[in-house]
Formats: sequence, C-alpha cells, structure tokens
Amino acid sequence: MFTKNYNDLALAILRIGASALMLTHGIPKIERLFAEDIQFPDPLGIGAPTSLSLVIIGEVIGPLFIIFGFRTKLAAIFPIATMLGAFFFVHLSDPIGKQEKALLFLMAFLVIFLAGPGKYSIDKR
Repeated sequence: MFTKNYNDLALAILRIGASALMLTHGIPKIERLFAEDIQFPDPLGIGAPTSLSLVIIGEVIGPLFIIFGFRTKLAAIFPIATMLGAFFFVHLSDPIGKQEKALLFLMAFLVIFLAGPGKYSIDKR
C-alpha cells in the first residue's frame, strides 16, 4: 500500500521541530547572561555564569546547528547533555509532569544523534 519511504522527511520534521521548540527555552536565557547578578542553578559547582553559558550552548547553539543539519550528530550531544542535567539535577524530585519536557527533548535529540540528520540537511549535501 505505502511504497514510499518517508524516513528522511520524518528526520527533518523531528530535527527542525524539536530544535525550534528548544529555542523557545534557550533564547530567553541569553538575556540573563548579561544581567549584573546572574541567578541560575549551579548543580555542578562551576558557577552560575558558566552553568548558564553551557545551557545556552545546549538550548540555542546546538539546536541552531541541528535545524540546518550541520554537524548534526556532534551538535545533538549538547542538548542531550543539557536535558540529562535538567532531568537529573533540576527536576529529579519533581512530579512527572515537570520532568516530562526534559525527557521528551532528551528522547528526540537521542534519536537525532543515533539516526543522523537525513538527506534534507547540510551534512548530506
């Protein structure tokens, strides 16, 4: 019945959709980076500015690379690490409703990392 394979289209939809949604969480954090007194969780003990900078890399820089499909597998490592941190260090004791976003993003970026960007990407050009 269905003879066409839509895997590359599915990967593009996942890659672009998950990354665009991740940007809605990361872009507002950029302004916080330039505040006089940076208030941000520091679960690793590396300082609030460094923690915030790493989260911005995971929620803005990585997803921008992923949207275009440029160095996709490498770029996916950053949101994966960020979502692992969000789950284990920030939301672990929260109810599942609060953990859910981090877990869904984690699963999406794991699939992107494992499957690659598909043919609709700069990586495949």
